[in-house]
Amino acid sequence: MFFPTLFSVKINWLVYALGLVGVVMIIPDISVWRFFALAIAGHQFMLLFYAYGYVIPVRYWAGALACLQYLVGPSFAYSGLDEFMYFKYRMQVPEEVYFSYAIPAVICFILGLHVSQKLNGEKVDEKSVNDFVESNTNIPYVFVGIGFLSGIVSGFFGSELANVFYILSGFKFIGLFMIILSKQPVKLWVLVLVVGAIISSSLKTAMFHDLLTWLVFVLAVLAIRYKPSIVVKVGFAIGMVIMVIIIQQIKSVYRSNITYGEGNTEAFEESFRTINQEGGFFDMNKIAESNVRINQGFIVTNAMAWVPEREPFAKGEELRMILEAAFLPRILAPDKLKAGDNSLVLKYTGLWIRQGTSMSISALGDGYVNFGTFGGSIFMFFFGLAFNIVLNGFQRFSRYFPIILIFTPLVFYYPIRPDTALQTGLGHMVKASFLLYVIMIFWKKDLSSAGVEQKIQYEKAKRAREERMRVSSP
Repeated sequence: MFFPTLFSVKINWLVYALGLVGVVMIIPDISVWRFFALAIAGHQFMLLFYAYGYVIPVRYWAGALACLQYLVGPSFAYSGLDEFMYFKYRMQVPEEVYFSYAIPAVICFILGLHVSQKLNGEKVDEKSVNDFVESNTNIPYVFVGIGFLSGIVSGFFGSELANVFYILSGFKFIGLFMIILSKQPVKLWVLVLVVGAIISSSLKTAMFHDLLTWLVFVLAVLAIRYKPSIVVKVGFAIGMVIMVIIIQQIKSVYRSNITYGEGNTEAFEESFRTINQEGGFFDMNKIAESNVRINQGFIVTNAMAWVPEREPFAKGEELRMILEAAFLPRILAPDKLKAGDNSLVLKYTGLWIRQGTSMSISALGDGYVNFGTFGGSIFMFFFGLAFNIVLNGFQRFSRYFPIILIFTPLVFYYPIRPDTALQTGLGHMVKASFLLYVIMIFWKKDLSSAGVEQKIQYEKAKRAREERMRVSSP
């Protein structure tokens, strides 16, 4: 069968069908376009749910996030939430125009992700991780220390070096993964320290993307270790959804509250109370505002309304600039796009963005402004295929460095977010992959399978000698 990781996976089709029936009951006037969009999203969410306990689900998370921001958010907007939004944040083209591009493009992206017979790069060899930790008992804690130290010193460097230390700061999660996946009892203080650090950082900066993304991967690794039941997974899924809804609803108020102060739990609680006093979490204006934050489609529709009517199709020129920014160091391309550069958003959507506001056209929009609807869908297939190629590369490299498979979240936690500017996401993937390659080569004595096996044999021989000496001693 083609794409077995999509169509040969066992999911609960009854629950899936009942979910679609529920959608029709809640939105009785739903169009075919919106129904089909939500049906695709539902399938990806089900695949993601059932992947927990078996793999670190990079592909399924990438597909689910694409569906959430390109299909689900726009579906809610077209179902009435647009009426509560300022006109600039509304969908700018009719739903049949948007979905006739977005649905095929998202399908192509998902197919590109799954050009593989197996979930290569995602299925961790637990025995190899355990052997590694047993033969290198201190290295997980070294990784945790490197992560914390890198996070502290990153602010002392320019953007290029700071980005390297930003990637290295994720090593604290890799160290945590090593500890979780070993057969040793999980030290709760390490889990609290690492997760608490990302919670504290998110509260301080009022930026919650890293928190949610890393929490998703931490739960995935815990699920691999403990193999939770369906009931437990449902409970965690509901908890995650509630947490995301609260964060999305409270985010704007919280950012306003810490404009002249420091973010902390007290400011978050104050923002929570403010939301309750101003109509609660079920106020339609707040729900619509929250939906905009997961609706990357509204930016894409601005591009569709702007190009080619006011700006001609880029025909690959915009993509060339993006690839240049992602792959070339600044010393070779001093004028390349910077991370968070909003100039392309203005040029291809007409949206004026305040300084400091992060917004991108996203991969779906980049595909359209370069190649139109048909070419944009083909572009999305190759975009998904790029992720797939990197994951397959991790799988091949794992023959020599089995431990490398727990590094995949470090490489993909940023690029899989649809709201990330393409040059930033691809740049992160390239830099993180190269950095890991360098680390594996220079640290191969400890990280390679041969090095681990050598240490295991040495420890066995050492214990055997000690046992012989104990027996022979009078």
